[in-house]
Amino acid sequence: MLVSSRATKPGPLARARAGITEDLDAAMHRDPAATSRLVVLLTSAGLHAIWLHRLAHALWLRPGGRWPARLIAYLSRAVTGVEIHPGAQLGRRFFIDHGMGVVIGETAEVGDDVMLYHQVTLGGRSMARVKRHPTLGNNVTVGAGAKILGAVTVGDGAQIGANSVVVKDVPAGAIATGVPAAYRFPQAVDEDPYDALYRDPALFI
Repeated sequence: MLVSSRATKPGPLARARAGITEDLDAAMHRDPAATSRLVVLLTSAGLHAIWLHRLAHALWLRPGGRWPARLIAYLSRAVTGVEIHPGAQLGRRFFIDHGMGVVIGETAEVGDDVMLYHQVTLGGRSMARVKRHPTLGNNVTVGAGAKILGAVTVGDGAQIGANSVVVKDVPAGAIATGVPAAYRFPQAVDEDPYDALYRDPALFI
């Protein structure tokens, strides 16, 4: 007997629950201060902002949905301190630690397994209605206070140092620090880019 694809395809509520569970798992993995999934569920402003954005983004893509999407984004900013334009595209298992002061622009694209710390800006450098915000690949980490400006691409696995200002593309696996940011690669083939990033004294100046 043939089984209907409609019967096997999960509904929107099931997909939402799965997404929330996945996000909670990612937060537990990345945040050493997280003591339980329940605490993260109830108190993580970064996750709350992401979940409200996913709702706003779904509305943004629907005819007539843009004004309620903007309203949700506005209320989310007021509650969480995180400003994400409803048009921004966010990947899976995205996590914003602390969250306060994060700004993500309309044409920003964020890959899977990305982590941002507080006061990060994914901003634009053009007044034209074009692709004007950054694209982040998968497994990217952006340190506190960093600014990534313009339609630049940050490759998979790249690490952006705290308070750095990125205005040019960053290759996959690179470590970018400074104002304006310059990039380098881990010294050893098996060196973890995340560990190498935080051994750079420029991050703490």
